[in-house]
Amino acid sequence: MAKGKRKVPEINSSSTADIAFLLLIFFLVTTSMDTDQGLARLLPPPPEEENKETSKIKERNILQVYLNKDDALMCGSDYIEIGELKDRAKEFIANKNNEAHMPEKTPKNVEFIGATLINDKHVISLQNDRGSSYQAYINVQNELVAAYNELRDELAKEKFAKPYAMLDDAHQKAIREVYPMRISEAEPKKYGEKK
Repeated sequence: MAKGKRKVPEINSSSTADIAFLLLIFFLVTTSMDTDQGLARLLPPPPEEENKETSKIKERNILQVYLNKDDALMCGSDYIEIGELKDRAKEFIANKNNEAHMPEKTPKNVEFIGATLINDKHVISLQNDRGSSYQAYINVQNELVAAYNELRDELAKEKFAKPYAMLDDAHQKAIREVYPMRISEAEPKKYGEKK
């Protein structure tokens, strides 16, 4: 008897594509995606037609903050540690004693608070070197925002006996009128190179 060639049975692969598709869907649904978070910043409104002239900001109303390529922080004319920035910014923004070398205050009648002196002309100007680290830049941003948050929280507790976060929108708006967030970010520069 002659041996015939035996055929090897084939594996049915018609459902392989379906299984692969189901696995793909499963992993897409169950995998969490990391989302990048940005800095919460509001752009200033466009200038009104009648105010086309650029007004010069007085030097006393500007707090210069520089971050160099070595992540050294300069506030005004002094080199400081990152932990000191919040207190410096709070002192500058609040100007509690209305000192002549600090930002000028203007009287205003604020809803829910009444007649008060507000510092609406101040600007914190932040400029960093292109070589500074992203983490140092974020740390500086956090300290500046924390200064505003603490001042707003202190005023809310003083006037309304509640933290700022627990106030309704109208009361929060009144607090923001007293302490408006005015952080100006200049374009990063590479110091030491010719322009």
